[in-house]
Amino acid sequence: MCALDNRPSGPTTSLFTDPQPPRPGRRVLRRLLVVALAGSAAAGAALMLWPHAPDHRGAPSPAAGAQARARAKAQAAAQAAAQTAVLDGLPAAGPDLASLIGARESLVRARPKDGRAWAVLGAAYVERAHRTADTADYPRAEHALQTSLQVAAQGNTDALAGLAALANARRDFPAARRFGEEALKAAPKRWSTYPALIDAYDGLGDYKAARSALDKLTALKPGAAAKPAVMARAAAVYRDRGWREDAAAQITDAAAAAQAPAEQAAYLTQAGDLAFERGDRDDALRHFTAAVRLDPGQAQARAGQGRALAALGRTQEALTAYQGALAHRQAPDVTLELAELYESLGMGQQAEARYALLQTQVRHETDAGVDDELLLGRYEADHGDVEEAVQRLSAEWERQPGIEVADALGWALHRAGDDKEALVYASIATDSTKGGGVRSASYAFHRGMIERDLELDASSRRHLQDALRINPYFSPLQAPVARATLATLGDQPPNEDLPR
Repeated sequence: MCALDNRPSGPTTSLFTDPQPPRPGRRVLRRLLVVALAGSAAAGAALMLWPHAPDHRGAPSPAAGAQARARAKAQAAAQAAAQTAVLDGLPAAGPDLASLIGARESLVRARPKDGRAWAVLGAAYVERAHRTADTADYPRAEHALQTSLQVAAQGNTDALAGLAALANARRDFPAARRFGEEALKAAPKRWSTYPALIDAYDGLGDYKAARSALDKLTALKPGAAAKPAVMARAAAVYRDRGWREDAAAQITDAAAAAQAPAEQAAYLTQAGDLAFERGDRDDALRHFTAAVRLDPGQAQARAGQGRALAALGRTQEALTAYQGALAHRQAPDVTLELAELYESLGMGQQAEARYALLQTQVRHETDAGVDDELLLGRYEADHGDVEEAVQRLSAEWERQPGIEVADALGWALHRAGDDKEALVYASIATDSTKGGGVRSASYAFHRGMIERDLELDASSRRHLQDALRINPYFSPLQAPVARATLATLGDQPPNEDLPR
């Protein structure tokens, strides 16, 4: 995939495509409005000179006028809060985000050389794409942010940071690192640049750089408003290092300190993910439900509810939660989860329909510049063409070698029958000395199955047990396989796993 700033935006339905000259009818209307306004001004002057009191019939009552002013003031405040959020890379409420986008679209029409307005608009498009998975927002965001750089190139950290966030959303981590480092060079004390850089470093497998960036971020001591976001980023880094308790403490504090409901809901969702990863279904469901209550448009929390409910055996509720998530956000990773749940329930027809939908969603994302090679590789390895999975994931590993890619490539190689090579990548994903140190039941399961086929029974047993110890409900399809495989391996022989 080409670098972000060289990628064509493609056709969109936004205000930026094929601008048309005003229709003649609009010009006539504009002239009439000018005449009307001129007449109104003259009438107002006449009323001021008239000795008698003016006639107020038909004018809004003082109460109605006050209400209108209050609404306008509230709307302006909501837009200002949403603008601050999107420029800092924070979640924004759906209605406030829509209002901000509408206002900034109008502003750049009126003032096309306003670089900051373009940057705000681009950052808002990135956030809306995150909330809704509307693929059209990616090229819109790119156009707006690149236009911002064109009209205001010098020191435009807002646009550079927005491009870094956009690249992360598209899983283009080399571009995200490039834009993030440019933004940091222009403004070294801008705290909101660091989270995007940390994400980029993680995606590239540069965990040392990610930890260093977190250290620099915390050393900046950003203000109280930024503190929850910093704690949330620290939680993500601690999770990747395998420090689950520290990660849980940080994200709990972040959720408690967040002021905006959308931001708090995002951190509660992150807390729910951490709880589910350690197999705590009830705690995960509690966090996800609280997030949805705060922000009904939080689709990731709805998907988390589906995951937790399925693990609790509340199948129908789980299916409903997943469908609700997809109603808010057509995300292919959620579609894959739902399809696998259907398959685990023996509902083959429904599963196949979701697998077909996933491929359609991925095509739309690919057309919008999103790198879905990791997701496609996982899908092909388990449900499609394993050779294609190996090709896709091998190329992805060359481009951006993160832990997720290592795990997926190892599993694809195993499915293709190359277990010796598969173990190399599975070891990277599970060994803290080679990777980030994340404790993942899925990664441990994959390694255990690879070792089973290599007749490394002791190590296989250890990793399969570890997978079920970390999270007994990690996958509706693979967790039962882990249990069945452990049963075939039998009890551990004496001294089998002693260090050599």
